[in-house]
Amino acid sequence: MVNEKNTIKTSRAVETRSKTERPKDWTPPSSLDAPTAPDGFRHRWIRAESLGFDDTKNIAGRLRSGYELVRSDEYPDHNYPSIKDGKYAGVIGVGGLVLARIPEEIAKSREEYYAKRTQEREDAIANDPMKEQHPSMPISSDRQTRVTFGGTKKD
Repeated sequence: MVNEKNTIKTSRAVETRSKTERPKDWTPPSSLDAPTAPDGFRHRWIRAESLGFDDTKNIAGRLRSGYELVRSDEYPDHNYPSIKDGKYAGVIGVGGLVLARIPEEIAKSREEYYAKRTQEREDAIANDPMKEQHPSMPISSDRQTRVTFGGTKKD
């Protein structure tokens, strides 16, 4: 529609936000945001210190089992928190945790190993409960149920 001043008048509905567009939900930022792992790898946060003390046993064990620490200079396009000084300088880390990666095949092999150990333990418990009994607390396989409604017990 053209008014007296030769300007085109548009509908108010055109000026408003699209009805199919949903407002964005705000979520608090995570302090453990991490870059996406490269193909064939998994990322995992591992403990480097606890209560202000270095946990060298945990880090050494993880490194021996196939993990490698992820350096922040591997992701120059992003600003991930990194450790500024000490033996883990330059490694992505926050709050006593450092980011590490492990090859996918090692991670799957590890999962299978622990699943097998868990299954073996469950099978052992199910197959031989008498082996776990203690003399002060014998295991009885005699199971009975008795329902009484007050009064004295009569056999």
